[in-house]
Amino acid sequence: MTSWTDVINYVRTRYEVLEESDDWLRFRLDTTGGRTQQVALHHVPEGDGGAWLEISSAVGRADAIDQGRLLELAGTSLVGGAAVVDGVALLKHTVPLEHLSVREEFERPLALLVSNADAFEHQLTEDDHF
Repeated sequence: MTSWTDVINYVRTRYEVLEESDDWLRFRLDTTGGRTQQVALHHVPEGDGGAWLEISSAVGRADAIDQGRLLELAGTSLVGGAAVVDGVALLKHTVPLEHLSVREEFERPLALLVSNADAFEHQLTEDDHF
């Protein structure tokens, strides 16, 4: 069984953690061409005792990008979907935490999500803000 603490410890040993709380963690990954991408992980408990792990990565300020184009781009992604949270457009993907395989259900979606978020940010903003 995988716990939220297991995920936090895994991330701490591999990535530059920028900020964290009891149920939230933000870290940075290097991408291509000297670019970086910030990622947030959220621990999302369910009422029945189960829990989910939400992975998200920002693409840009929602009011500064073509949101229709973001939806088109997100439609080409194998993992994640587009959302706007607190005025920030992002890609996010959610997986059950209980029997999480770190390699298959965390690392692979994480890599795809971050790669896409960075590429979409570059296409939509021509910047590397996130």
